[in-house]
Amino acid sequence: MKRPLRGALSAFALLTGLALTISSCGFGGNKSDSSDPKTLSFLVPSYSDGTKSEWDSIIADFHRQNPDITVNLQVESWTQIPDVVRTDLQSESSTPDILNIDAYSTYASDGKLYPANQIVDNSVLSDLQPSFVKNASINGTQWALPLFASTRTLFYNTDLFAKAGITAPPKTWAELTDDAKKIAALGGGVYGYGLPLGKEETQAETSLWTFGAGGSWSDGNKITVDTPQNLEGVQALKAIADAGVTEPNPGSTNRTPLINVFIQGKIGMIEGLPPLINMIQQQNPGLKYATAPTPTKDGAPVTLGVADHLMAFKKKTDKTAAIKKFLDFFYQSKVYSTFVKAEHFIPVTTSGVQAMADDPVVKAFAATMPVAKFYPSNDPKWAAVEGAMKQQLGTVTQGADPATVLKAVQQAAS
Repeated sequence: MKRPLRGALSAFALLTGLALTISSCGFGGNKSDSSDPKTLSFLVPSYSDGTKSEWDSIIADFHRQNPDITVNLQVESWTQIPDVVRTDLQSESSTPDILNIDAYSTYASDGKLYPANQIVDNSVLSDLQPSFVKNASINGTQWALPLFASTRTLFYNTDLFAKAGITAPPKTWAELTDDAKKIAALGGGVYGYGLPLGKEETQAETSLWTFGAGGSWSDGNKITVDTPQNLEGVQALKAIADAGVTEPNPGSTNRTPLINVFIQGKIGMIEGLPPLINMIQQQNPGLKYATAPTPTKDGAPVTLGVADHLMAFKKKTDKTAAIKKFLDFFYQSKVYSTFVKAEHFIPVTTSGVQAMADDPVVKAFAATMPVAKFYPSNDPKWAAVEGAMKQQLGTVTQGADPATVLKAVQQAAS
């Protein structure tokens, strides 16, 4: 995590089947009270069925310490929040003071946001992971606050590995393909590697392969889809699909149902998000699995990093003092780490990582943070490019030429 992002994070929210729209107001007031500098409207997505209660608890604790500030909470499903945001931003009275969503670049480019250094203390900014700060910045100015992180890592079924005689997880594409062939050869409806290239999140799986070839979707100044490195990654992706070791029709298979197949023990390897750990525990605690770095062309570690963000909107009434108090409170190590742990993601603060050192998600994913590469979500053209990826990249597993597809996706940047 729209998406793209809504990214990886919002994909998980969809995975949990959340389709409800939930609203609540905290401690009186309402979100139309835009003239009161001490009344804040706060719009957030629902990551899980506990999201609303977690924010309610944080807001209640904050209000006890700051009884003169009211925070009115509105919670929307990931399927609804893009439309809600578009509607709310049509007038200042309905625009939220603080918004939690994935993309921020359009709002920043339109001059609607406060810079991050005006809405949190410098101690909060210095506690954030540098790579995520960069991803929340445009031309050197940070406009948003990363909320928490999601990266990808390889999940593999250790029982299937043992049956196939595989003693260690793959580090390179060649090893990945070889291991997938051995697992697929076991039969019984088992697939070697899960390759979700359906429209749900095509760009995420593809990025793991293009990044693994040294590619990128941006050179820092413009979108770069049609490059030799990206082509090599997509060709490798096509090759493993052509090898017959994935699920049938990977070009039309979405990640959500495929993850469930892995949880049931029918896939040898798949790239997974942090919440997958909790999903396995809830749905099939007997599954024997382990995690390993994402395989790449030459074994050099790299992964996809995504983060949803908190941002604050400028209004005629200056609410920065109240906004800063609330966000500084939230990013305190104890408050922040409790929230992140409840949602089963990765903290993006140094203090949060330390506080959650024993958390299963942090143990499995913290090492991926320094090697994470990101979507160019700070480029307003990225949304159109991502949409083209979802429409077209899956066709390479159905006979389309990778070079032709990349050229077509590049056109979306125009």
